[in-house]
Amino acid sequence: MKKILFLIGGLLLSSIAINAQTISYFDGAILFSDEENNGTARFNAMSGAFGALGGDLSAADINPAGLAVFNHTEAAITLGLRNTDISTSFYGTSTANSDSYLNMTQAGAVLVFNNPISLNWTKFALGINYSVAKNFENDYIVNGNSGLSNFIIGPSNTSNLSLDPFLNYDNDNTNDIFYDNVDGQFFGNYTDGQNERTTISFAAQYNEKLHIGLGIVTHRLEYYQKGLFEHSGNDNNGNLLDASFQQELKTYGQGAGLNIGIIAKPTQELRLGLSFQTPIWYNLTEEFTEDLEIKVSNNSSIYHEPENSKVNVFEYDIVTPAKATASVAYIFGKEGLISLDYTLKNYTKTKLKPTSEFVESNKSFSKDLQNTSEIRLGTEWRVGKIVSLRGGYFYKQSPFTAAINTDHVTGFSLGTGFKFGNTKLDLAYQRSSHTGVYGFVKELDAAELDMNTGKITATLVIGL
Repeated sequence: MKKILFLIGGLLLSSIAINAQTISYFDGAILFSDEENNGTARFNAMSGAFGALGGDLSAADINPAGLAVFNHTEAAITLGLRNTDISTSFYGTSTANSDSYLNMTQAGAVLVFNNPISLNWTKFALGINYSVAKNFENDYIVNGNSGLSNFIIGPSNTSNLSLDPFLNYDNDNTNDIFYDNVDGQFFGNYTDGQNERTTISFAAQYNEKLHIGLGIVTHRLEYYQKGLFEHSGNDNNGNLLDASFQQELKTYGQGAGLNIGIIAKPTQELRLGLSFQTPIWYNLTEEFTEDLEIKVSNNSSIYHEPENSKVNVFEYDIVTPAKATASVAYIFGKEGLISLDYTLKNYTKTKLKPTSEFVESNKSFSKDLQNTSEIRLGTEWRVGKIVSLRGGYFYKQSPFTAAINTDHVTGFSLGTGFKFGNTKLDLAYQRSSHTGVYGFVKELDAAELDMNTGKITATLVIGL
C-alpha cells in the first residue's frame, strides 16, 4: 500500500481547510451586513430613492415615517426575476457563468387611519412589509493552471493519508513518484439562501407638515455554500493523479434592530427626510463539513481525509454596522418628482461575538474596512392619468479600504406603472455591475470576478 503526500505551492491541505473555499467569519459578517435594492417595482425603478417620499411599502425599510404619506389602505406583492453573469479569470484563463433565479421579493400591507384624535395629529398608519434584503443564490466556476504543484507517492505500511511533507515517505527517494506536472485546476463556488427582512412600522402625521415613524426590523437568514477545489496532475511517466477538496457551510439564524425616521414638508414642493437604523444583532449557527479525496492511476485505492467526515457546529453573534440616511425630494405638482438619498454606513463597527473567539477578525474590521457612502437618485413622471415613467441611478461604495474603483457597485433602473382605479401594476428593470476577487487557496493568486446583474420585477398593488 502507498501513502500520498499532497502539497500545493508548499501549502499543506490542512491549511487549505482553514483558509480556502467557504467564506471566513470576517467575510461572512460583511456579506450578512450588506443589503440590496429589493422592493416594489416602483421602488426598484427609482433605485430605492424614497427616503423623503414615502407612499410606498418598501420606502418604510428606509424611513418608516413614509407610511404616514399613504392616503388609503393598500397591499402589494412583488415577483422578481434575476439574471447574474459572472466572468472569472484565473492565471490567464477566462470562464463565463450565467444563472437566473425567480422568487417573491416583496409582500406587505399598510392600514391608514384618517380620523384624527386631535387637530394636530391628522393621520396614523400601521404597516408590515416583507422583502428579500439579500439573495445569496450564485454559482460560478473558475478554471486555470497556476503551475504550482508537488505531489509525492512513496511506499508505506499504512493506508492513511499524510499531510506532512517531511514525514512518512521514503527519504532516499528510491520508489517515490513526484506528480509535479499540473494538468489543470478547477474551483467551483455554489451558494444558496437569502436574508429575509420583515419590518413592522408605525407612523403619524403632524399638522400635515411633519411625519414621524418607528420600525421594528427582524431578519431571518439562511446561507448555504459549497466550495470545490479540484487538481489534476501527472509525473511525466504516464501516472495520473486527481485530487478534490470539498467544503460545505450552512449558516442560519435570526436578527433584529430598530429604524426611526422623520419627513418634513417645509413647502408644498420640498420634502426632507432623515432616518437612522440601529445595528442588526444576529444570532447565528453554522454547520461545517469538509472532505479530501485523492485518486491515482497506478493504485486502485481512493484516499480520504478525514475518513469519517463529521459536522462541526458552532454558534456565534454578528453586530452589523448602523446606518443613517439623509434624503431630499422635489415635487413638480402632479406632473413628476425627483428624489435623492444618501446613506452612510460605518463598517469598522462590525463585530463578531463572543469577542474572545474573534479577536483578530474584530481587529481586521477596524483596520481593513471603512465608512461607506451609498447614493440613490430617482425620478417619476406621469403621462396622462394612467401611465407613469420612472428611472434611477445608484452607487454603493465597497467597504474594503483596498478596493479599486470597479469594486464599487454602480447601476441604473427603469420602469413604468399603470393605474386602473384602485389597482396598480408596476414594472421595473435594474442593472448593476462590480468587480471582486475570490482567493480559494492562500498561496495561489485570487480569481478575478466581473459581476453583472439584471433584475426584472413586477408588483401588483391593490387599494382597499
